[in-house]
Formats: sequence, C-alpha cells, structure tokens
Amino acid sequence: MATMQVDGFLDGHVLKWGKHKRIKVGKVLRNFHCRACDAQRTFMSGDELSCLGLGNNQISIDATLQCIECRSSVEIWFLIGSSSDISSFAPEVRVERYTENLRDRADRIDSHRGPFSDLVKRAQLAYENQLGAGSIIYLRKIFELVTFEVADIAKIDTKKPNGRNAPFSVVLEKVNQVRNIIPRRFSSDGYQLFRELSEIIHGESSEEEALQKFKPCLQLVLGVVDEVSRDNEYARAIEELGWNVENISEITGGGAA
Repeated sequence: MATMQVDGFLDGHVLKWGKHKRIKVGKVLRNFHCRACDAQRTFMSGDELSCLGLGNNQISIDATLQCIECRSSVEIWFLIGSSSDISSFAPEVRVERYTENLRDRADRIDSHRGPFSDLVKRAQLAYENQLGAGSIIYLRKIFELVTFEVADIAKIDTKKPNGRNAPFSVVLEKVNQVRNIIPRRFSSDGYQLFRELSEIIHGESSEEEALQKFKPCLQLVLGVVDEVSRDNEYARAIEELGWNVENISEITGGGAA
C-alpha cells in the first residue's frame, strides 16, 4: 500500500482507543453514478469528518457524502494506518481498508450494470473484505444462473431421469454444444473456468490464492455473461490464471497483449 506524508490532523494529541473526534482536513470528493440523476456526479462530504481512535498507529474515518446535484447521500469508511505515531505533526499514513455503503443510491463508475449486477457487487464487496472463497462463490453463482437461463431458453433438459437437477458440469456441456456461451478465446481449454471456480469453493485453494484469482475469474465470468469473445482482456486473464499459457497465441489468433 502506498504511504505518504501528510500534515498532522490530530493536533499532536493522541486519540485514545474508542474515542471520537471531529477533524477538519478538507472535504472528501468521490465520483459515482448517481441513480437519481442517472448520470455521473461528484459526491462531496461536509467540512468535518468523524474520526475514531484505534491506538497509536491506526484511526478510522467515516464520512457521509452527498450528490452535488440531488443531495442523495452515501457513506464511506477509511481505515488509516501509520508505521509511526499517527498523532504526530507530519505522520506518514496509508489507507489500509476502504469501504462504501452506496445504499442503492449510487454505483461505482466502473461497476457492472448489466445482468446479475447485484451478484457482481456482492462478489466485489466480499473480495474487498478479503473473503477469497466468498467472492468466488458469487462468481460461480453467476456462471450457473446464466447457464441455466440459456438452457431454459434453448429448451435443454436440465434434469436427471429421477427428476433431480443434473450436475452443473453436465448442463454446461449441453448448453455450450447448442450455444457457445463460453467465449471462444478460452473455450479451447474445455471447461477450465468451471473447474477453477469449483476448486476454490471446495477448499482446494487458500484464501490468498482465491483473492489472487478473483479479478481474472471475474473478467472471464463477465465474458460468459456478455458473450464477448473479441477483446484481448480475456487472453490476459487466462495468462494470469496460468491456463495453458503456451497456447494463448493460438487461442487469441495473436499474442496476448
């Protein structure tokens, strides 16, 4: 995490654990897509922010931000850490954690707004809270939902002879034979995405490995949802996951960008 030196904001006084203080360090501004305005807007805090002491090296800062147009409000939270005394006159600080509570009033500018957007947001939130397997569970759910939706549209049987649901791997294979929902640029490796997600969920990867694989897996799952197969982003995601890297040029029709 990047560390930078800032002007002291606690006036040289230690903020004891559990104690609150109102501080003036300038306004916090964040750009979001405001749902009420249906446009990108700047959300801005008031002049004072709420600060909570967590010891000599950490503080928590909470802020309420309002859309500058319609006054819709959201909340954000920062966990600020320092390798030295955070109450000094020129502490070196870093943002150790950042969380948003957008409350269906705003979306991140780069957030996914297509199908399954709620599950994508939950996956992203789990990832930001260092829940590796939890974030992957949401991605697997999206993968399953889009596959079964296509099966329903294509009138593909998803039941076993006894009336129970067929395994997802079987349904996925049937669906992909009828309609290529897996982008061509990684379908040559069979159903590696399905296996990758399943291995993480079933505990065959550590939390650290799950967190490392989240972003490329998210990219590939959204590729299935959007049925996009013409962007080299998929090749890069495949390379990050280490799937038959030597064959990427053949898969993409060129070198991975």
